[in-house]
Amino acid sequence: MKSALIVDDSNTARSLIRFLIEDMDDINVSEASTGFEALKSLPHQPFDIILVDINMPDINGLELIHFVKSTDRYKNIPVIIVSTESSEEDKKRGMALGAFAYVTKPFKSEELQGVVKKALNL
Repeated sequence: MKSALIVDDSNTARSLIRFLIEDMDDINVSEASTGFEALKSLPHQPFDIILVDINMPDINGLELIHFVKSTDRYKNIPVIIVSTESSEEDKKRGMALGAFAYVTKPFKSEELQGVVKKALNL
């Protein structure tokens, strides 16, 4: 059983992403509504993938990716950015920090599921 952490301050976005990932079978989903909440969750459960929004209160998605990718314990977890931010600059910054992929909202369910499958080698 794989485990995913969805980090987004939008309840609607988290619910949609949760639905799409749980629809893939054998993936246990946890949620965090802020970057800080995500940081608190990381030590308590091993995650196989993290899906993160960029624009959030307190710790934004880019700061969270920086922390994950610069911490030995978490650096191999694939991180997928799922954000309404669609500028090339945002995409470049996210990928430069070590994100596995960048999915722009709104997205097609097949697109997100495909990226998750690829990141998890499913």
